[in-house]
Amino acid sequence: MHIRLLGGIEVVSAGGQPLHFATRKTSLLFAALVLVGPKGVRRERVAATLWAGSGEQQARNSLRQALVDIRRLFPSTGDEAIRIEGNADTIWLAANTDEADIWVFDRKCQADDGESLAAAADLYRGDLLDGLSSPGQIDEWLAPLRANYSRKALDLAERLSLLRELGSHEEQACETLAERLVTLDPCAEQAHRALIRIFRRRGKTNDAFRQFLACKEALKRELGVEPEEATRALVERIEAANMEPKEPVVDSGPPEVELSNLEVRAELPRPAVSVPEKPSIAVLPFQNMSGDAEQDYFTDGVVEEITTALSHVNWLFVIARNSAFAYKGQAVDVTRVGRELGVRYVLEGSVRKAGSRLRVAGQLVEAAAGTSLWADRFEGDVSEIFELQDLVASSVIGAISPRLEQAEMARAKRKPTESLDAYDHYLRGMTSLYRWTREGLDEALPQFYKAIELDPDFAAAQGAAAWCYFWRMANGWMTDRHQETAEVARLVGNVAIHGKDDAVALAFSSVALGYVIGDYEAGSALADRALVLNPNCATAWSASGYLKACYGDPDIAIEHLSRARRLSPLDPLTFFMQTFTAFAHFVAGRYDAAWPLAEAASRAQPYYLTGLRVAAASNAMAGRQNAASKHIARSRQLDPELTLSNLKHRVGPIRPAYFTKYFEALRLAGLPE
Repeated sequence: MHIRLLGGIEVVSAGGQPLHFATRKTSLLFAALVLVGPKGVRRERVAATLWAGSGEQQARNSLRQALVDIRRLFPSTGDEAIRIEGNADTIWLAANTDEADIWVFDRKCQADDGESLAAAADLYRGDLLDGLSSPGQIDEWLAPLRANYSRKALDLAERLSLLRELGSHEEQACETLAERLVTLDPCAEQAHRALIRIFRRRGKTNDAFRQFLACKEALKRELGVEPEEATRALVERIEAANMEPKEPVVDSGPPEVELSNLEVRAELPRPAVSVPEKPSIAVLPFQNMSGDAEQDYFTDGVVEEITTALSHVNWLFVIARNSAFAYKGQAVDVTRVGRELGVRYVLEGSVRKAGSRLRVAGQLVEAAAGTSLWADRFEGDVSEIFELQDLVASSVIGAISPRLEQAEMARAKRKPTESLDAYDHYLRGMTSLYRWTREGLDEALPQFYKAIELDPDFAAAQGAAAWCYFWRMANGWMTDRHQETAEVARLVGNVAIHGKDDAVALAFSSVALGYVIGDYEAGSALADRALVLNPNCATAWSASGYLKACYGDPDIAIEHLSRARRLSPLDPLTFFMQTFTAFAHFVAGRYDAAWPLAEAASRAQPYYLTGLRVAAASNAMAGRQNAASKHIARSRQLDPELTLSNLKHRVGPIRPAYFTKYFEALRLAGLPE
């Protein structure tokens, strides 16, 4: 194996020589390219993540140098099977499918035969990139990936131990993997169960009981909980068999292993179901790891709240609760669940009680690949159990909705162009829109119109097209203001008719209606309708906050924008939320609160002229003239025709008192007449 990421990073040439990267960041960059595989990663994203403390230009330069170092390393080995390729936006690693241990591990884990599963077990030598830790954003990026591969390894150990026929190599691979997992995490119950089954197969009942006691003590010591139902059922089965009278036997080989009803239910496959065209998800029953059956109602309640909230997202196909709960109490393989329920995504989680505290963990997984897209945990007091249930449900929905949308965009990009349908055109349009450049917008609008042509009632595409015109106006890119304003009115009217149940389409339309048309009342009505439809929709809270910042109460605006950011902390529209939170502080006279937020928005999206103008105005009023002048210079570099005389055409129809204050602040910042 030339590339090893499980248990640490190690790269060996075709000739068997170890290769060493120039810096730790270069190692992390190479590891990131291996992890994303042939789909690649955007240059700006990896630069911002690995060199978060640097300026934008310095981060790009560092990325460029790291890529040079990697490219220089591989040709020196004479092995052209591994190389870095890319274009202006994306970079990726080109290599044979057997070059990296995680690629082979993922492929073998999807098999059903013991030989392949044992080969996967042999590859898991420890946590992903073990020992390669970094602060801040890098660890935030690595944490869910490590958790994903740890979960895969645990599932693998249990699947191997449940095979009815287990050869000596498969048995040894299972034992070695389970022991390694228990060493890494003494509370890894699936690994403990795998060892218990192995000992039971060998007829070593005492060793099986000792393993159970080790598991029980670790859970009590580390978490203050009892073993899961599946672990207790397994041991009770062994105890019952051990108490039965034994007849003398001639054959001294290992006894035939019978599975408990719980284990049989976990093992029996169900027929595969076709995956629907629209994004689809199943919320699996969360594991009650509290050792307290009384907490089952809370655990099930969290799942029901999440399932109900997801069902309000009209572009999402959600498996009904009763179907998903058929997997309750089982050790499940999410890839198998995806096949059996016909979904692309699976949300799984657990609940632990430790003293008076409850800890809820959740993870969103792309079922076919078994890849973790998001993971988080929430804590609260037992006395606040229903408040915590609501918090978990709303936080999970707010966090995973944009992740699902991003995952769907990536899937659409991989789909052959000739087989596109309306929804895939919409996703391609959103991908181009989220570049936030003029070129990206020019690519996005035709995609949205193609989606509308294929499905005239497609409200999401019409709302997104209306948002494009908002963005064109904000950046001074409109070429025919009268015609484009009329088109926004037409699109928004269609959304109001066809998108009555689409919160995102209504939210996009509300912003365009307020900014381009200048109809604050109608825009606010659309935003309010979106919030009624889906109170966990970050885009709707963001739209409402924008409208309140420009026309209404700045404090309510800040509250709504804060709710949007809390629901979706990694949203592509975070810079928009920051910009109008800053503007709300600005109109309220809190300039020292405004300028840091506006500058953060400008760093996140340097092409957003509204963010630059708000940063200039806020800095000027805070007495930071040099910073204000810098933002004005950047604004005029991107929009040379920007002056005080045409400012109203860029800003749109906001409350007159707010515009007067904004106008004078930009004059102070140095914007010419």
